[in-house]
Amino acid sequence: MYSNYLGKEVQATIDRPMGSKHPKHGFIYPINYGFIPDTKAWDGREIDVFILGVFEPVETFEWVCIGYIHRKDDVEAKLVAAPKWKSYTKEQVEALVEFQEQWFDSEAIMA
Repeated sequence: MYSNYLGKEVQATIDRPMGSKHPKHGFIYPINYGFIPDTKAWDGREIDVFILGVFEPVETFEWVCIGYIHRKDDVEAKLVAAPKWKSYTKEQVEALVEFQEQWFDSEAIMA
């Protein structure tokens, strides 16, 4: 399901902008994080997305899906998106999302 988004433009709603605090676990989001409206992930909720390459809090924007985070020990996965003019390696993506993925056995799958 998530591989269908690779290389495609996605419109995301940011519900946890850069600098905001996680409502339950208390960590600070160093990047923008949100969801793709009107989608359904494996956990039954909307598909989540990490936004890279934007260095200010945003509410909504259109990006290209450059990969996704596959959680080997969880049913959930996360898309990874960036502006068209930005590129990231698998290692860079994994480092940038480690603030949240450190609690999971996950890996980045790139476009």
